[in-house]
Amino acid sequence: MQISPDAPQKLGIVIVDHGSRRAESNDLLLEIVQQFREASDYAIVEPAHMELAEPSIADAFAKCAQQGATQIVVHPYFLSPGRHWHEDIPNLAAEAAANHPGLRYEVTAPLGPHPLMLKIIEERIEDCLGQG
Repeated sequence: MQISPDAPQKLGIVIVDHGSRRAESNDLLLEIVQQFREASDYAIVEPAHMELAEPSIADAFAKCAQQGATQIVVHPYFLSPGRHWHEDIPNLAAEAAANHPGLRYEVTAPLGPHPLMLKIIEERIEDCLGQG
């Protein structure tokens, strides 16, 4: 669904990862979402897992709608644009939005490739070698 640039919207952000059976993996997303809330000016930011854990994308859409969001941007916390980004997340977002008439949404590109990822890779290598 396209976002109309001239319509004022109350924006909600949903940061979604794959989801895991491991609690520490799911907790990492909660940390990322909290850090993003603190670093950004967005008032409505919710976590979601695509599968295997809660909250689901539908749960996150509902929480955004409860906070007054009329538009949602879904950001896949994924490195590559695979099937989950091309198919699964857009389908789950469409299903979630269908429960909230008038709620508009978009799905961003995943994290990589992006020029800043190269710097992150370099920093991780230097940390591993004890040079960072």
